[in-house]
Amino acid sequence: MADRVATNGNTNVDGPKASKLRSTDDGASADATAALNTLTNGPVAQNVMDQSSKATAEISNLAASRHPPAYTAATGQPLTNYHSFFSELLSWRNPRASAIAYASLVSLIFSVRYLDVLRYTFKLTWMVLAITVAAEIAGKALINNGFATQLRPRKYYTIPRETLEAAIGDVHELINFFVIESQRVLFAENVYASVAAAFAAFISYYLVKIVPYWGLAVIATTVIFFTPLIYTTNQELIDTQLKLAGEVVNAQTAQLRTVAQKHTEQATQVTKQYMGDYTAKAQALIGAGRSQGAKPSVKATDFPEAPKDDIKPSVNEPIAPEPVVENTFKPVDGAKTEPLIAA
Repeated sequence: MADRVATNGNTNVDGPKASKLRSTDDGASADATAALNTLTNGPVAQNVMDQSSKATAEISNLAASRHPPAYTAATGQPLTNYHSFFSELLSWRNPRASAIAYASLVSLIFSVRYLDVLRYTFKLTWMVLAITVAAEIAGKALINNGFATQLRPRKYYTIPRETLEAAIGDVHELINFFVIESQRVLFAENVYASVAAAFAAFISYYLVKIVPYWGLAVIATTVIFFTPLIYTTNQELIDTQLKLAGEVVNAQTAQLRTVAQKHTEQATQVTKQYMGDYTAKAQALIGAGRSQGAKPSVKATDFPEAPKDDIKPSVNEPIAPEPVVENTFKPVDGAKTEPLIAA
């Protein structure tokens, strides 16, 4: 009976402790759950989720913008899908997508500069192949069936023809984008773009002596992405300044055109005056020649007088002697020589 009481007493004593420990554990789990709910459903997490959803939507909008634009080139030919894509990307109408693209390009440049990508690729390749071969050999040794064999798919993955044709079409459009844009810049279809390209090439000519190529790539990427952003942010001010500059240029051009036209008119008048004078003189000379008749009169005094004295050699000139004719006739042996004239 006493044992039972003692047992019951112990049971009564341990009961509150157990309930207290259980309540403590329940309270800790409740706190952990509340903290987790605060982290997952709190303002920070909600903001992250909102930004992620907005970024996904903007990337989808950027991908959907790949279609031929409504305008054409100066030659009348249609432009590529990437004209609309890069125009949408650099316009910062989708700021999160543009920021992600800029950060990705800069990260790629720095990774190529500071990371030996080719070496790490070879390292990753031999490590993966070593793990695969080791797993296959160990599986065959232990369970008579390789682990790589069990992970092998039933059918190897192949690239569908439609996917490959779509990729080739995208590459073709991208190449044509750069080819067309280079020609549009070269032939000054947009004067401002041609001036900007010329200025960039001029600055790069001197920067390449002191800045490495990866630095030039970072500078070019930054300029290409942030110049449109600066323009859209201060569009009113920049347009006003460009309008004033255009007015000044037009005024100077009009002044130069007026001066050139004035000098041209003066030169034309002087030329006409000289041509008139020369024409009048030529006509006067032709008229004077015609007034003398078709056959002009020739007088004896118009010719020089013939010499009357005999032509004598000069005293100083020696008189050449007359040539002596030698007798080259030789008589034949035994023949008698007779005179040519009979006595």
